[in-house]
Amino acid sequence: MRTCDSTGCDKGEVTRKKVRTADEIRAISNRINRIEGQVRGIGNMIKENRYCDDVLTQIAAAKESLAGLGRIILEEHLRTCVAERLSDGDYSVIDELVSTLERYRG
Repeated sequence: MRTCDSTGCDKGEVTRKKVRTADEIRAISNRINRIEGQVRGIGNMIKENRYCDDVLTQIAAAKESLAGLGRIILEEHLRTCVAERLSDGDYSVIDELVSTLERYRG
């Protein structure tokens, strides 16, 4: 069973999807909720006129949380989507991955 597939849309566009288990969705959602909380906390710190160094520390923590989430998504992408497309002989996934990594690195 492919975990990543393409389905046609009403407008003839192709939308790729990644099938995730309920446990995967729950774990990712929990991480996202924590990240949202961190960002809200930063906003509150600004409203409370907190010391710049404290705010910057929280920004760094939020950035690392996002980076950690990105690493999890990237690892799963490599193990499933990329591996499956390569095994199907679709080597265009390599160019796509290079482009994705360039965007991701910033």
